[in-house]
Amino acid sequence: MYQTSNRVKIFSSLVLLMLLPFSQISYATSGLAAFKPGTVIKEFGKIAEVDSQLVIPQNMKFKVAFDLGSPANAGEVNRQIDTLARFINMHVAVGVKPEDIELALVVHGKAAMDMTNNAMYQQTHKNTPNANKPLIAELSKYQVKFYVCGQTAAYYGIGQDDLLPNVEMALSALTAHAVLAQQGYSLNPF
Repeated sequence: MYQTSNRVKIFSSLVLLMLLPFSQISYATSGLAAFKPGTVIKEFGKIAEVDSQLVIPQNMKFKVAFDLGSPANAGEVNRQIDTLARFINMHVAVGVKPEDIELALVVHGKAAMDMTNNAMYQQTHKNTPNANKPLIAELSKYQVKFYVCGQTAAYYGIGQDDLLPNVEMALSALTAHAVLAQQGYSLNPF
């Protein structure tokens, strides 16, 4: 019985080894390999081609607010900020006009540091430059609005002069979301 059990194990191992190359082929077009640069914001917001059954109405206007409370690791781009570039790239890729996309990002908590200039950012990130600066500058070209929670800013000692260009101070994140909702922005759940 012991020999039969070992033979089964050996046979199973050989079958797995033979199938391994085929399993890797299926991953060649999935995972990160499936994501390519978009046509609008080429340095950020990689997207995957999708055969979507959800039809986007012709001439639809997107007004979407995002919420950011989690910071990136020091010197890294915040993936949640990159999501706004991805949103623009993927919708333009399927025919939505860039002028029909209005995005806003409300930032609070420790993520507020990701909105600061290098002088402020480096004080809390061991002299590492803020990797989000080029992304925020690029998104600003597409009328993306950035609001930092003023209550968070007061807690962390962030002044208006510490913020990157095109990043504005709001009374609070709560206030920014309420105003954006009144202006017709839907809240993205992620």
